[in-house]
Amino acid sequence: MGDGTAVGSPYPLFGGAVEPAPRHATPVEVTAPRGPEADLIGYRGPTACAAAGITYRQLDYWARTGLVEPSVRPAHSSGTQRLYSFRDVVVLKIVKRLLDTGVSLQNIRTAVQHLRSRGMADLPRMTLMSDGATVYECTSPDEVVDLLQGGQGVFGIAVGVVWRDVESALSQLHGERVDTGETLIRPNPSDELARRRNRVG
Repeated sequence: MGDGTAVGSPYPLFGGAVEPAPRHATPVEVTAPRGPEADLIGYRGPTACAAAGITYRQLDYWARTGLVEPSVRPAHSSGTQRLYSFRDVVVLKIVKRLLDTGVSLQNIRTAVQHLRSRGMADLPRMTLMSDGATVYECTSPDEVVDLLQGGQGVFGIAVGVVWRDVESALSQLHGERVDTGETLIRPNPSDELARRRNRVG
């Protein structure tokens, strides 16, 4: 396991504070692919699990241990429904992928803290690389190449790809308006097909 020191960029997200990596390439401006009301929509535990590809047991354990807590509404009591934001669900899916590849919980915690500190527009252009012990952030193709040439990167997670996967999954699932508590029912393509068949019959 590395000691977390690195020269230049990309830089490891391992323990302590992290400093912004110098960017070799001019970053492309990324527009967050969520509507202006994104902050008003929360997702209950089962929905977050379905979109992130995790079990409810994992979700519950990560919330109770503070690894990934719901930022919209935490569970204050047994009767309170947790509500996760879109960003929370993206982080949940990234945590699942890091765990699946054998990254230690300590390094995952540091990566989660770092992801939460970044702006929404920064996330889609980030790539997390790991050698199985240390997690690195790359913000340009040059940094990914530098890391691979240095023999440090074994696998990578393109946050933008995870972002789009989660967005696609949530578009088929129910959300909840934070301000009114109203359940937002997404159109189910199979329901629409059934309605069309009934109409034809």
